[in-house]
Amino acid sequence: MTGFIFGLIALVLGAELLVRGASRLAMAFGISPLVVGLTVVAFGTSAPEMAVSVQSAWSGQVDIALGNVVGSNIFNVLLILGLSALIIPLVVHQQVIRQEVPVMIGASLLLWVLAADGGISRWEGLLLFVLVVGYTVMLIRQSRRETAAVQAEVDAEYAEAFEGAGPGWRDHWGVQVLLILSGLALLVLGANWLVEAAVGFARDLGVSEVVIGLTIVAAGTSLPEVATSIMAAIRGERDIAVGNVVGSNIFNILAVLGLSASMAPADLAVAPALLAFDLPIMVAVALACLPIFFTGNRIDRWEGALFLGLYVAYTAYLILYATGHNGLHGYSAVMGIFVLPLLAATLLVLAWRHWHQQRADT
Repeated sequence: MTGFIFGLIALVLGAELLVRGASRLAMAFGISPLVVGLTVVAFGTSAPEMAVSVQSAWSGQVDIALGNVVGSNIFNVLLILGLSALIIPLVVHQQVIRQEVPVMIGASLLLWVLAADGGISRWEGLLLFVLVVGYTVMLIRQSRRETAAVQAEVDAEYAEAFEGAGPGWRDHWGVQVLLILSGLALLVLGANWLVEAAVGFARDLGVSEVVIGLTIVAAGTSLPEVATSIMAAIRGERDIAVGNVVGSNIFNILAVLGLSASMAPADLAVAPALLAFDLPIMVAVALACLPIFFTGNRIDRWEGALFLGLYVAYTAYLILYATGHNGLHGYSAVMGIFVLPLLAATLLVLAWRHWHQQRADT
């Protein structure tokens, strides 16, 4: 338990140092605040997932590496956005709806397809990593085409997040490099402690490593996203909470799993349970974002409560499955026959109402 706690602390501190150093260094070199927000901040908060998954894959703990990414993506949308929307309804920027959410859905579907044969090879990992490089280059090119009005809006939105990152930091780039290196060192150290502790938990409790990765490790490595999104919601900042989660999910699939599969000694074997249940849930959660996000360009409190309820139901299933509880079959039947179809119908109604309203307005 001590190793797990110290591992989490090291991961959170390491991610904080990495985000601060990288964002201020990028701003000092004149990189657009929009690009910094969608890449350095969103990707930086996924640094714990990167450290844990790469370390797990390298040491042969493949179930933890995969479960961490899949569980984190489900956790990010259902729990983090759910909590944030309960605090204050979240406004969603049009670019997030039209570009980032479809990219997240596409990345989720691609991972499901690649994993369908029961493994993710080095070449498939390289493909994922090349895609994240292409996505980042696309964002940079988009930022160069921004109008002055859009850039001013983005500058105002991210001004508080990058306070102190003005020209004065140009003379102190060495400090930012030191922060980045310190953050990376803490991430590596924390990942080692966390993976060792997680494996110990799985063995002591008789629970599979994939379940530990989907729950404890996924929640622990998502702490930076929790802090960033909830603080953004409390401060009433526009769509930082949503952009951080969506950007982190894209990075988790393309960069974290891509690098993990590329560096692993062998192909990443996908557990049958992960392929049959958790990966489809991750894809369904990504798809659910689209109709909820574009209905009024916001996530209302009731939609946040819906997300939270779904995460509770998902976690309850994992607990029943891990413990081999007798109620698992009945619970699965209720979820499959009533809850999930009702959710799908609700999303379809929301999408139809929005489409009908748009036609009436035009």
